[in-house]
Amino acid sequence: MMPLEPSDSVSKPASPALSGSSPPDDACRSAVDIQSVQRWRKAGILVGGLLLVVCAALVTSWPLLEHPVEHLGLIAIMVCIIGRAWCSLYIGGRKKQEIISAGPYSVSRNPLYVFSFIGAFGIGAQSGSLSVGLVFGLACWVVFRIVVGREERFLSDAFGHDYQAYRERTPRFLPKLSLWRDEAEIMIRPVFFVRTVRDGFVFLLALPLFEAIEQLQRLGGFNAVVPVP
Repeated sequence: MMPLEPSDSVSKPASPALSGSSPPDDACRSAVDIQSVQRWRKAGILVGGLLLVVCAALVTSWPLLEHPVEHLGLIAIMVCIIGRAWCSLYIGGRKKQEIISAGPYSVSRNPLYVFSFIGAFGIGAQSGSLSVGLVFGLACWVVFRIVVGREERFLSDAFGHDYQAYRERTPRFLPKLSLWRDEAEIMIRPVFFVRTVRDGFVFLLALPLFEAIEQLQRLGGFNAVVPVP
């Protein structure tokens, strides 16, 4: 549901030195490794998300905060969808070929994940509880922190010194706005942009999901046991 990064130019292909630095067997192994990381990431998000929803169903929010927190969560989800789409304009289809370091990738190595954290908070906030929203955001960070560690090993093997230089000057998650730089032109691949927007709308499923949980609580389908802000 959720994703790397040219050293000096978004549209610049990887240099022959980089693309030829690893034997074919190593390249194949790296490709398999990154695919396994992506599968693990999706499985972790699915299982963790289901567990969090079950836990969220056992809590009830403070009435005074319920609607403001839900509205804040909806704003967070929209920021997530728009932000992830923006990032995809730079990264779409070039994840394994280049080190993207312009636009959002100039201030954070993983801006797609940063926007996903915001979206995860928004999902949890649909429970009406700020605490649940923060737990969802933290859980998302834990999953992606593990994934990013593995992705960074792949990128280090694939791009060597170029990636190390990018890694040293650019924060992993928290954006450093003073590093901002952009390109006059970038090559956009519509299919990846559309796919990212489509995937982003999955976050909106939180609205009917938590509404259904709330209705079940009111009808006595099950009882919330923990009141949280």
